Amino acid sequence: MRKALAVLCTAALLFATPGAAVAAPAGPPPRPAPPATPSPALTDHPLTAAPGPLDNPLKGFARFYSPGENQNAGYPRSLTWSYFGLSEVMTNAGNCGSYDWSVLDDALNEIASYGNQAAVRFYLEYPGRPSAVPHCLDGHVTYRDDAYWGTVSPDYDSPYLISALTNFIAAFGARYDGDPRLGFIHLGLVGLWGEWHTWPYDTDTADGYPNYMPTDAHAAQIIQAYDTAFDKTKVEIRYPDSAGGAASTRDVGYHDDSFCYREGSPLAGVTLPQSLGGADYSQLQRALTMGVENKWIKDSMGGEVRPEIQGSAFASWPGGSGQVDDMKACIELEHTTWKINQGSQGYSASDPNVAAAVRLMGYDFTATHAYFPDTASGNATVGVTLVNNGVAPFYYPWTVSLGLKNAAGTVVKTWDTSWDLRTVMPLKIRAFPDWNAGSYLDFGYPQYFQSNVDLGGVTNGSYQLVLKVKNPLEAISPAAKKLRFGNATQNADGWLGLGAFTVGNGGGVVTGLTLDDFDTLSGVNDLGKWTGGNSFVNGGGAVSAGALTLRYNNNGWFGSDVNTDVSAYKYLVLRVKGGSGGEQSHFHLSLGGATKRFGDYVLDGGGHPAITTAYQDIKIPMVANGISRNSPGQLSMGFWYGGNSSISIDSVTFTN
Repeated sequence: MRKALAVLCTAALLFATPGAAVAAPAGPPPRPAPPATPSPALTDHPLTAAPGPLDNPLKGFARFYSPGENQNAGYPRSLTWSYFGLSEVMTNAGNCGSYDWSVLDDALNEIASYGNQAAVRFYLEYPGRPSAVPHCLDGHVTYRDDAYWGTVSPDYDSPYLISALTNFIAAFGARYDGDPRLGFIHLGLVGLWGEWHTWPYDTDTADGYPNYMPTDAHAAQIIQAYDTAFDKTKVEIRYPDSAGGAASTRDVGYHDDSFCYREGSPLAGVTLPQSLGGADYSQLQRALTMGVENKWIKDSMGGEVRPEIQGSAFASWPGGSGQVDDMKACIELEHTTWKINQGSQGYSASDPNVAAAVRLMGYDFTATHAYFPDTASGNATVGVTLVNNGVAPFYYPWTVSLGLKNAAGTVVKTWDTSWDLRTVMPLKIRAFPDWNAGSYLDFGYPQYFQSNVDLGGVTNGSYQLVLKVKNPLEAISPAAKKLRFGNATQNADGWLGLGAFTVGNGGGVVTGLTLDDFDTLSGVNDLGKWTGGNSFVNGGGAVSAGALTLRYNNNGWFGSDVNTDVSAYKYLVLRVKGGSGGEQSHFHLSLGGATKRFGDYVLDGGGHPAITTAYQDIKIPMVANGISRNSPGQLSMGFWYGGNSSISIDSVTFTN
């Protein structure tokens, strides 16, 4: 029933009042100022790109809220959509200033328990549902029958109603502005479904139906009330030209709930502009007419994929077919961040078309470079360059933190930064044909951020420098979806690996150089050089929990190129444990011209390495064992010496 009503809702746009005559659009927006550049004194650590996740927060598809349903079933998502009747909150028949927020809180809490944020709308009229006009308006506001839809339509120009609505909006904002459970709010309240139209009771009175819409001046009061009440949470309205364009001067985004549909005969788009085959009343034509086609730079663009095409919307990606318009053009020109799409429940998570569309929507961040010294004491400067391959910015000032992970993968230190993700604009934007400016334009830049971190209190040793964006919902729900980057070193816990980092003991004396701490087995060690193995029982070895495990049965070879002068260091240190203990006799280790059975190397004091079943740091003095430090070449390990066991190497470092 809900879906059927949604179809009726969006179908009503066929008869929405056409926009004004085509006027000059705003044209290409000016590019933001270019960012600062990293200091050449910092070491550049290039980062590898990978496809971003499909359920990043505050973007992509939203499903309808239904109490008790598993909101994470079906296609990956991070948003849930819900309507609420105003009478469900304004429950006191004798006092329009009394509010019971339990219905909203219950929904927000359940949605948050799945790690999702909510997008919501309040309404007064909803065809097929009981009237949501609060009884506290009875006797004060004239009620009119909508014979076409069977609803009760209050007099939207009533001063009493306007006062009640603006007071409600103020209370709504006072309680929920910035609430981490909320992602987006549709202004709602006015018209059928709260969608700011009352067809056929609209401004076109030539059809014999009176006009039930509020005057532009009264509608503008409602828009102003929302803009005043919600300074943090993003709000959206249906049409760019609502209330005579009053929303164009407010911090209010748009909500295209008939997204990328083609209707009529001949077919015309209701999202794309006339220059791309759209109708004169299409969403983007209205935006061009108002000169607000660039409002996405600061205000979010939401809506709903037209219900009739939800099942087939991405079958012809990137273009369209039949009643599905050019979907890629719709997303790119509208700068879509999110859409209600109940039909997405049936999409396959492996569908490449849908994945391409979801990643394009909103933001799509990749870290391209990290800049920091390989070794530092006291404090260090850390910089990161981010790019946005999506169509819109991230609209919230979520905190970006830097951290250190130890060899066990535990975060032992964090630092909050002042980095503002909202400044990472899309690298390119699609040009409207109306601009006569080509197809795509350069817009954003690779955005560089930099912070100084205090290493005081951090134990000397080898770490992984990491970065994370904190979802404020984490303070409420442990299931909160993490904002993740399109990088190969992005971890499921939200932390993005930036590279190996050694903390010294102060005074400016370099005390450690990591050859590899085995966060991954990517074919490149932490010095950026080749590494790999073969012929083990477990192939080339396996990395788990930050350690390399080599299983052998009188076979196997592992090598890792050093090719770096390590004369500043005294020891080769292997942090290692064995599967059974005693594995020091099962393999030879070669480095810098020396080749010995591992157990034959001489330690300080005359002892020899002995591997046990617990991790220990085995420190081999290089000079005493004939290892050339200025020409170390490759560290290699051969296991063809009669052994059958396994060893796990947590790290290989050079230290003093």
